[in-house]
Amino acid sequence: MTTRTLSPEGLAPTNDARPHLSRKPSVITLVVFFAVLAIGLLFTAYSLVHDIDAAGTEVTWAPFLLLGVALLIALGFEFVNGFHDTANAVATVIYTHSLPPHFAVVWSGCFNFLGVLLSSGAVAFGIIALLPVELILQVGSSAGFAMVFALLIAAILWNLGTWWLGLPASSSHTLIGSIIGVGVANALMHGRDGTSGVDWAQATKVGYSLLLSPLIGFVCAALLLVALRLLVKNRALYKAPVGHTPPPWWIRTMLILTCTGVSFAHGSNDGQKGMGLIMLILVGTLPMAYALNRTMPADQSAQFAAIAEVTQLALVKSAPQAAPADPRQVLSDYIRSKQPNAELVPALGALTGIIGTEVKGYGSLSRVPAEAMANVRNDMYLTSEAIRLMDKNQVGSFDADTQEKVQLFKKQIDDATRFIPLWVKVAVAIALGLGTMVGWRRIVVTVGEKIGKSHLTYAQGASAELVAMCTIGAADMYGLPVSTTHVLSSGVAGTMVANGSGLQMRTIRNLLMAWVLTLPAAILLSGGLYWIFTRVF
Repeated sequence: MTTRTLSPEGLAPTNDARPHLSRKPSVITLVVFFAVLAIGLLFTAYSLVHDIDAAGTEVTWAPFLLLGVALLIALGFEFVNGFHDTANAVATVIYTHSLPPHFAVVWSGCFNFLGVLLSSGAVAFGIIALLPVELILQVGSSAGFAMVFALLIAAILWNLGTWWLGLPASSSHTLIGSIIGVGVANALMHGRDGTSGVDWAQATKVGYSLLLSPLIGFVCAALLLVALRLLVKNRALYKAPVGHTPPPWWIRTMLILTCTGVSFAHGSNDGQKGMGLIMLILVGTLPMAYALNRTMPADQSAQFAAIAEVTQLALVKSAPQAAPADPRQVLSDYIRSKQPNAELVPALGALTGIIGTEVKGYGSLSRVPAEAMANVRNDMYLTSEAIRLMDKNQVGSFDADTQEKVQLFKKQIDDATRFIPLWVKVAVAIALGLGTMVGWRRIVVTVGEKIGKSHLTYAQGASAELVAMCTIGAADMYGLPVSTTHVLSSGVAGTMVANGSGLQMRTIRNLLMAWVLTLPAAILLSGGLYWIFTRVF
């Protein structure tokens, strides 16, 4: 006989199919957890010391202290991100009994780990492009560290707050909101309009995704469940599990595969955000080791200088007027304002020539002296970002040959500056993977029990998870900031409605409130912290 009880809130009738989530991890699990943590910390410390020795420069204790604090905060963000977003992948496999709870969490953590290790790094440097250009160029200054600390601490605080309340908010949107907050605060503190410090194209994308992703998840998951009902007549799929009976093998396989896919995609995408910020920290504290890719061969450096020379000639030919006295300032103003002027192309040509001369003079990137590393990197950053924005906004009207040379030069610059050491990937992978195994119960219970008025069925779990996996895959392909958290949570709600199970409106209201408040709360938190940190330090 099936015993019916009430959930802790007294709202959702459940039966003995409710998974056992209170079981404590075994001693072996704890030993493995702390062993992996210790190995990760030791590997990170060893790699840092090795890279600094290879750079051949002595470092005082102050940069190490700053670096240690900054790295702990950055890895702390990834750790919190791990356990905050675990429910995206594991709630459905746990509540359909496709996998035991602790095994599901470890499984998800392993594929988060692999997702980080095998990621391309493109998202890592995309997130840096959202930051104020003047702070990126001065990331080693007190204002640069205030920026990094403010946006990371604000994101951690909001993630911890929503986790404590059991609300599956989006970590990606929290981080983007924090970046916007720092940009607005920095612009206001320098006497400019607050809107000038924000990439409004990206902010608009985030706003649309906040609005559309819950609708996508709700509608698509509901339609998929209806389609399953029409095509598959096995009535057991549309009822709550009896006891801890696993679903039919094909549904179970689909749930495990989609759980695996969402975990891997989450690691691949969200892990890169931490990588980008860590690289920014490394460039600011230890430019002699991390500002430029010192592993680039000398013959490639010679090719770099040659490409810079022909690119400069092509740019001068397309815009023969005299170069401005300060090409760096012209490019900085363009990156900040996105407003081109007649000096833009001549300034780009002038800085291209300067970079080529610098690299040619030193012979290779590994020979650039420590005191010049940051300046050479800043020149390359300005040039790369200016080319990216000019191409995006179709500024310059270059002929096909010039455009090809400019893009080839940009690729050379990116190879020299946009690199991620293996130890950074490993450190982020361990932080995200271990975070996945801690503190996951609160949000898993919300997704599994508090959205609908009945226990999650096999078909509901499969529909919601499949929609989440396909959506995040499409979002990665087209570069759209769609939240997997929003898609999955609203997908579960959609299947509850399609199944006639009903919704717990109190939970739905709390979810919507958290989603709507994520951006403004993160903006206010990070902006306020940035102002405080710049005053204190």
